[in-house]
Amino acid sequence: MKPVSPRILQQLAEPAARSLIAAGLRGIEREALRVTTAGHIAQTTHPQALGSALTHPHITTDYSEALLEFVTSPGLTVAQAWQQLRDIHAFVYSVLDDEILWATSMPCLFAGDTEIPIAHYGSSHVGTMKHVYRLGLAYRYGRAMQVISGVHFNYSVPVALWPVLKDIEGDRRSLREYIDARYFDLLRNLQRVGWLVFYLFGSSPAVCKSFFGGRPQSLSDFDDRTAFGRHATSLRMSDIGYHNPGQARLNISYNSLADYVTGLDKAINTPYPPYERIGTRQNGSYCQLSTSVLQIANEYYSFARPKQIALSGEKPTLALAKRGVAYIEVRGLDVDPYNPVGISESTMRFVECLLLYCLLCESPPANANERKTNQFNQSRSACCGRAPGVTLLRGDKEQELLAWAAEICEQLLPVAELLDGDETGGYVASVRAGLAAVADPGLTPSARILEDMRREGDSFFDFALRLSRAYHQTFRAAPPSSEVVKIFSEMAATSLTRQQDIEAADSGSFEEYLQNYFAQA
Repeated sequence: MKPVSPRILQQLAEPAARSLIAAGLRGIEREALRVTTAGHIAQTTHPQALGSALTHPHITTDYSEALLEFVTSPGLTVAQAWQQLRDIHAFVYSVLDDEILWATSMPCLFAGDTEIPIAHYGSSHVGTMKHVYRLGLAYRYGRAMQVISGVHFNYSVPVALWPVLKDIEGDRRSLREYIDARYFDLLRNLQRVGWLVFYLFGSSPAVCKSFFGGRPQSLSDFDDRTAFGRHATSLRMSDIGYHNPGQARLNISYNSLADYVTGLDKAINTPYPPYERIGTRQNGSYCQLSTSVLQIANEYYSFARPKQIALSGEKPTLALAKRGVAYIEVRGLDVDPYNPVGISESTMRFVECLLLYCLLCESPPANANERKTNQFNQSRSACCGRAPGVTLLRGDKEQELLAWAAEICEQLLPVAELLDGDETGGYVASVRAGLAAVADPGLTPSARILEDMRREGDSFFDFALRLSRAYHQTFRAAPPSSEVVKIFSEMAATSLTRQQDIEAADSGSFEEYLQNYFAQA
């Protein structure tokens, strides 16, 4: 990737354009396991005081009944989005009785898949579909992989900035065509440099051996209960985390919205023999939605993906095809165990700066070989990004990771200055923090975690449990305000009513509902 053109930087630095740069929307989705105070996965159902996991706008569940997911509204500033995430945490902690939230991406102790309860969403067709989809994930990949937690950062380019960029570039396409194409330019560049996110923010260098359930694994022994990668940054994003052999051959193209949608639709409609052997029903009940490579588009796991808000029951690919890209979802962030809500404002600012940089840089189409190279670089950064002298592939040559990382961070600084505008310099500070972690790998969270474990004599489980208990005490000591409690209590009650209304409005059979869903075009 070439640096951002000085001409573009100069034109965006003009007062009229500069005032638009920071007006993008930011949102966070944070996953967190509910666990007992002893550190075992909770076997209780989703607390009713939190409302309906099907319809609550901010508090839901991901794969497991015990895997909470907190979703913020799109925020006008990083601080607003982070504060709402903190308010959600405060409310949830005020509701939980004898349970706490697990502070790391890699899960707590459990004795096999049977201890991981799959999420339920009520008796409606849409709720049943969500549950059956998760059953399918269990049959396909096992449940353990599905309770690895992550943080997603969602970003929407400022709406008013698009016409300005279009004018600067002299692009003659319609605004809708331009926006979709430029979001995919951003995504391709992010695939090219996404390995930097793993190096700087990867926070999963170790895992409890119970995660493997006796299966062979190639990690080293940290102690009797802990496996680790000596130079790993993000085991969550490595082959032991979100690994999917069926998806490895998909080779979805990000060269255009049409290519991306076509690739996903093909995967959703292509039978896969191992899944055909499972079938869609066992003992008369649904066990997966289909026998295709993907049950639905959301099953495709990628570092980042384009998103459009789908209507109830609408296929995500159809929503994209009809209304275009609304925002980008960055899925490669581990839960930050050193932050009580799993992500810091500094990390959010760095990622936003990286996204804008990826948008402003030239982004040629990527062929299959380049996509393989990008995946190789991401995997190497995740498994051994802190190894002395480790190299990545840059075109047809090898490049030392740290030298390339320093180069990217230096190129981010003028973009960070644009985002800071006349503010206090938080974006520039986040990039300088990244440069410091490149200069000294010991400052990365993955290195700090292993050092803390060694210093305290902790296993990974002890380390994670200690922080989980500490954050529980932190939020118990600072309960949510009465206004926050009122807002979220009302949301919970409204969500339960909405679920009942959806269930009452259902008609026809679930089989008919599924047929109609997949027939959408």
